[in-house]
Amino acid sequence: MATFVARRGPGSRRVWQVLIRRRGHPQQTSTFDTKAQAEAWAATIESEMARGVFVSRNEAEATTLREALDRYLTEITPRKKSTTAACERDRVRILTQLPLAGRSLASIRGKDIATYVRDSEKRGRGANTIRLELALLSHLFNTARTAWGMEGLRNPVELIKGQRPRLPSGRDRRLESDEEVRLREAAQNENSQISAIITWAIETAMRRGEIAAMRWEHLDRKARVLLVPETKTGTPRRVPLSTAALGILDTLPRRLEGKVWGIRPDSISQAFERVCKAAGIEGLTFHDLRHEATSRLFEKGLNPMQVAAITGHKTLQMLKRYTHLRAEDLVGMLG
Repeated sequence: MATFVARRGPGSRRVWQVLIRRRGHPQQTSTFDTKAQAEAWAATIESEMARGVFVSRNEAEATTLREALDRYLTEITPRKKSTTAACERDRVRILTQLPLAGRSLASIRGKDIATYVRDSEKRGRGANTIRLELALLSHLFNTARTAWGMEGLRNPVELIKGQRPRLPSGRDRRLESDEEVRLREAAQNENSQISAIITWAIETAMRRGEIAAMRWEHLDRKARVLLVPETKTGTPRRVPLSTAALGILDTLPRRLEGKVWGIRPDSISQAFERVCKAAGIEGLTFHDLRHEATSRLFEKGLNPMQVAAITGHKTLQMLKRYTHLRAEDLVGMLG
């Protein structure tokens, strides 16, 4: 039988402590704000014990979300590639500051996650930012259940699938009119390196991080191919190089540490912003050049599988998000 005891909790408010003793099972105890919550919990535990399906929640009830996040950061995050791990550490830092972080894992319900989503949206946080944080939380709960011995723990993130923020439509920004000419002129005035990087991005459709990580030993000059050993999707790929791309490499000095550019990803974005401002171009990001390059590959007549081999997209759906063909450019293909 369950025993219910009223006690004084934080701030002198009354809370209800539940104690369950049953032969053949470890003692179970938990604390709730109301007696109704305590009775509901006790009924669930006793029913599971009677049916022989009970799994102890003691560890999940004794572990706060903040403690679980710290453990996740220590055990799980280091296994991921450096760029992903860096972003994940930032997300963990944000999540540990939430009021929810002080709650036990077992006490967190779907409604708590839904409240976090609504509050984040009200504060103007981006849909994709929230989505990535939810993905981290979901993986944490699944890891706690499967690898940390908390088999009785439910994943509350899975309960709000219909209430997650809707992602905005993919960007479809491409270079317009004389923007490419203006962009190249302004880039050359900024410095020759960012000018070369812009041309390289348009010729290869490589991501910003992949460009920054390029090394000379990954270049097969004879085969006209560059190896990208670490990618966003986790699958290495070999990028075929155009004559223009090879021409860019021929103008670059060899750096002692082996890197092609010697520039960080964030520095590329900052330099690109300065170039766009100098060129009077609005609404264009460095990542938009990947969209531009992908679209140009299709305009050259390559089929989807060929383009995906170059860009590294794993699904045709994702490839479609990066492809923005102009109707005007398709007219000549219709005959």
